[in-house]
Amino acid sequence: MALRLRSPLPELSGATEWLNGEVTKEQLLGNKPTLIHFWSISCGLCKEAMPNVNEFRDNYKDQLNVIAIHMPRSEKDLDVEQIKAVAAEHDMTQPIAIDSGHKITDGFENEYVPSYYVFDEEGQLRHFQAGGGGMKMLTKRVNRVLGIKE
Repeated sequence: MALRLRSPLPELSGATEWLNGEVTKEQLLGNKPTLIHFWSISCGLCKEAMPNVNEFRDNYKDQLNVIAIHMPRSEKDLDVEQIKAVAAEHDMTQPIAIDSGHKITDGFENEYVPSYYVFDEEGQLRHFQAGGGGMKMLTKRVNRVLGIKE
């Protein structure tokens, strides 16, 4: 059962480690909408989608926070050096929470990678989707939260 629409942004505490700078819930609220994406180094679809996620990060850098949460699916996914290598390989410069204890994942009640959560600037969930593809829909929802007319 994933978060319901209009749910408040869960806490981002409990990460094993942060790459590219740590972020708190307080820093994200009241400033601009936020896209949070869950991924895993063992997930092929996550890697395929990464250029799209990076595009959001770069195209909307002044209007949108983009945060990555690494959710391990197996023992192999706990290798921090491997996570760092894959993140670098896929040009992930956004903050990445390494959630080896599933603390953030549990807060989001998240079960899928890749998955995407779009919160408005007040921290209310406005869109959730999971799985590969669907980038057009994600773009539409992000644009709507940003107030961009299509």
